[in-house]
Amino acid sequence: MRQCVALASGCFQPTERRRLTMIPKSGSRFSDAIMVDEYALESFAATVRACRICVENPVGKPLPHEPRPVLRPSSSARILIASQAPGTKVHITGMPFTDASGDRLRSWLGVTSEEFYDIEKFAIVPMGFCFPGQDAKGGDLPPRRECAPAWRAPLMALMPRIDLVLTIGIYAQSWHMGAARRPSLTETVMDWRAIWDASGSRKVLPLPHPSWRNTGWLKKNPWFEMDLLPFLRSEIRYRLD
Repeated sequence: MRQCVALASGCFQPTERRRLTMIPKSGSRFSDAIMVDEYALESFAATVRACRICVENPVGKPLPHEPRPVLRPSSSARILIASQAPGTKVHITGMPFTDASGDRLRSWLGVTSEEFYDIEKFAIVPMGFCFPGQDAKGGDLPPRRECAPAWRAPLMALMPRIDLVLTIGIYAQSWHMGAARRPSLTETVMDWRAIWDASGSRKVLPLPHPSWRNTGWLKKNPWFEMDLLPFLRSEIRYRLD
């Protein structure tokens, strides 16, 4: 029987099946190179895309529709978009941020659609992989509680080149920032400079969700576009160029 290495509920094949790639950690010096196991990430992502925990072993009520996990992990990208969960349009298309929120997010980042969907430049891994459904008022429900405990830590371990995490919304901020998250989203985003300085080699930057529902928040907090966005665009461009 062939041996494999288990990680969460995934199973990886022996070394001869893997593609081990040396990638410069800083983008310039090979002496800082890190080993990236491309096959392991592909195999694990395939396991995640077949996940049915929220239907077969849910926390609370089961997902009200057929699961369709949406994620774009990357072994080469330096930027991770840690978003919330797919919406209705993304549930249909299977591609993250193919909606008005995506248009606003790309504007915030100062990137084209081609750059945004280049898997070698951006990893997109939401806190919940499936569209969670809607509440009585028509708003999206929170990300499913099953996803992050089952999958997030192993996925992060398989993306060692990530050195900038954009945490969109309180769920991503809670997981990636822990005690560094402030009591409210506004306080967290407002304190972005201190959070940036306190983060280690993997920098973290908190953002609000780019949904149209937050248009009022943006108007009330003009410092976001005046101070945070220019800094964000500079850091993005530094990692893309």
